[in-house]
Amino acid sequence: MKTSFPKSKINVLLLENISASAVVIFQNAGYTNIKQLSKALTEEELIKQIKNVHVLGIRSKTQVSKRVLDAAEKLIAVGCFCIGTDQVDLKAATDKGIVVFNAPYSNTRSVAELTIGAAIMLLRRIPDKNKATHDGIWIKEANNSHELRGKTLGLIGYGNIGSQVSVLAESLGLNVVYYDVEKKLPLGNAKAMFDSRSVLKQADIISLHTPSVSSMIHFINKKSLALCKKGAILINYSRGEVVDIDAVKTALETGRLSGVALDVYPKEPEKNGDTFSCVLQNLSNVLLTPHIGGSTEEAQVNIGDDVSSKMISFMEIGNTQGSLTVPALSLSLQEKAHRILHIHNNIPGVLSEINTRLANHNINILGQYLKTNETIGFVVLDIDHSLSENALELLKNVKGTVKVRLLY
Repeated sequence: MKTSFPKSKINVLLLENISASAVVIFQNAGYTNIKQLSKALTEEELIKQIKNVHVLGIRSKTQVSKRVLDAAEKLIAVGCFCIGTDQVDLKAATDKGIVVFNAPYSNTRSVAELTIGAAIMLLRRIPDKNKATHDGIWIKEANNSHELRGKTLGLIGYGNIGSQVSVLAESLGLNVVYYDVEKKLPLGNAKAMFDSRSVLKQADIISLHTPSVSSMIHFINKKSLALCKKGAILINYSRGEVVDIDAVKTALETGRLSGVALDVYPKEPEKNGDTFSCVLQNLSNVLLTPHIGGSTEEAQVNIGDDVSSKMISFMEIGNTQGSLTVPALSLSLQEKAHRILHIHNNIPGVLSEINTRLANHNINILGQYLKTNETIGFVVLDIDHSLSENALELLKNVKGTVKVRLLY
């Protein structure tokens, strides 16, 4: 699609070895000025790079702070090619009218499959048997090895990943109970519990799928572990801060837990090859993986497709579905019109002033779409193409204006 600003002049910066599928989608859409870096950048490095960047793509390591956003003179959109957005200062992005997208569903299946795999491995005590066999020791026995079927899986968090784990678990013969702070409709025969304590008391396998919020820091601790069944298994593929690892170590050593699988940690290395240390290393029946829950080739392709498509749709049509900053609007093309985006502070009188300014200059609005959140208002205006340049200049002077763009 032809845009008012030449696509060849739109600077796209993709960091952290984002999937090649994203690059292909940008290129197929006509964007040619694409710079790729395989690593994350420090704050200072990113500040030096960001000045003339219009579109930034990152994964989980690059921190997009307020300082970075202040230095980004032309930034339109940030794409987080991952599930989380903790690495972006969303308030600062909102204040500047910068649209932030992520991919909340694209690696759901990858994490869910690994969760089920970890449960099977721990129930069969595969970590111990694997180590013994590598050490040349033959241990062929059934003691403390169990089937998945008939056990109770307790899920803390029943969002995209938790509910997917639930479906896979039930197909393998597990009973599923779950707790979520929000009321969630159960899938299949899963049962919602009134509180997390009920889940911990019933579960043979506890799997955590929670966000990184203050109320969940050290949710698994000495007190909550005391509620668990003796010999229960704990899996955390959510956020590192959710688990008190020292308390988990004690629970393993005393037999309160019989196995643990962790993929996330309170403190993780900056890059591949860095030294990693954890108090659970070399303990019996423990699976430790380096934050790879969503790291499959399929997931990375899905994420690349999802986030790049969202950013292109925003730049060319004004769609903000999936945005974490600007209010979400889903739009279609308006024939024989030019489209202007107006992002403004959510204060009284802005829409009235927009309409008055245009009416006073006999500029007819062919289509108008408005949505607000507590901070930002987002107006999309389809204007007669012969009058759009005049309209653009008028809208730049509306009170509370954060950003104005002529899309096409």
